[in-house]
Amino acid sequence: MKPTPAASAGGIDSFKNLSLRERTDGTHYGGNALTGGRDSMAQGGDESGEDLVVLDGVYKIFGPQPRGRAFELASSGMGKDEVQAETGHVIGLHNVSFSVSKGEIFVVMGLSGSGKSTAIRTVNKLHNITAGTVMVDGVDVQTLQGSELQAFRRRHMGMVFQHFALFPHRNVIDNVGYGLKVQGVDKAARNEAAMGALALVGLDAYSQNMPSELSGGMQQRVGLARALASDPEILLMDEAFSALDPLIRRQMQDELLQIQSELHKTILFITHDLNEALRIGDRVCIMKDGAVVQIGTPEEILTEPATGYVAEFVQDVDQGRVIQVHEVMQPPAPVDDDATIAEALSVMGNRIGAFVLDPEGVPTHLLTVDDAARAASMGTTDLAPALRTDFDRCGPNDRLNEVYAVAGRGLSIAVCDEAGLLVGNLDPRHIMEEMGRVESLIDDFEREVFL
Repeated sequence: MKPTPAASAGGIDSFKNLSLRERTDGTHYGGNALTGGRDSMAQGGDESGEDLVVLDGVYKIFGPQPRGRAFELASSGMGKDEVQAETGHVIGLHNVSFSVSKGEIFVVMGLSGSGKSTAIRTVNKLHNITAGTVMVDGVDVQTLQGSELQAFRRRHMGMVFQHFALFPHRNVIDNVGYGLKVQGVDKAARNEAAMGALALVGLDAYSQNMPSELSGGMQQRVGLARALASDPEILLMDEAFSALDPLIRRQMQDELLQIQSELHKTILFITHDLNEALRIGDRVCIMKDGAVVQIGTPEEILTEPATGYVAEFVQDVDQGRVIQVHEVMQPPAPVDDDATIAEALSVMGNRIGAFVLDPEGVPTHLLTVDDAARAASMGTTDLAPALRTDFDRCGPNDRLNEVYAVAGRGLSIAVCDEAGLLVGNLDPRHIMEEMGRVESLIDDFEREVFL
């Protein structure tokens, strides 16, 4: 992915060089302000696997007596509709458990009423829970009250809303720095932090404009900058891009991924769009009727749906944007350059092509079945006239959509590691077979109606 202008313009560096400042609660931030000292982390989580957010057996029931008969029925296994019919209470969360690791983008998705937004609002205690525990950085957040809860939110969390929630009477820089103002940070320091955050999202030139002068996409970027300005450990993003036009929405996804590749925040992201979930999530949690249905990597969700509900979701997903080459390729079966055509065809088996390697294992030539047959028809048994060098290469972690164009040539593709060594063969038919298999997964489940 190419860096956004914001990222390449030094916005991140300006954050790293902030002078040390002290919050009103006595904690410090600055120095590597937005990186949190995790510059070496790769996107997708802390190598230590430390869980920063943990929900364990969480129930949330809406109604006048949430811990009464409604909870008794729900905890015995009765479903959302049955509990509502019996008691008039609504199950928001039904025995929900999941964890989010440091540096991970964890996406929770589902249809309207699935409980995804309710789940995120238990993390900052916008909702009190009925039962279970919600731990954030080792603290049982549901036990916090009043000023202690407010201080914890400010220190650990930033939230980005679907509908921007900007102050219309404050300009952009004051909106972005508002959280720091509440913490008692002086104006010069908060403006410096706000400008750094605005540079990250490419809006530093608009710092003095009013929200009403910005487009919807620009306003949402202001909301993201506001969440980043106070250097939270955790970003809570509730349908943050859902109100945007498709093109702007995709650009915001790109921008979030670019920022995350530098800052490695822990992000809990809520969406109803599976394409968005699979595109940005390190892991995806799918919910229905307040309960968790499946948690997995994007590849696992797409290729191994646990239920018909999940299979219905993934049926219309662009599989090529999710499935990686290593999941489809065959192990390498190289041929010797001094072999005869007959010997080489025997090694190839049912493959449409095989590669000749140099002594280090780098592919140098491709032999196809058609080229071998053509050479044999000319009366030669020598392999050399049948070899070609105009083959394509890809990496094992490339997405299938990145090799569609070269697969259209109908030739085997050499799958090579970072050193250029052959690690697999990718035939065009492998791509079509895998995509057909995923497409047919829905047939393994009874069709459901989701209204």
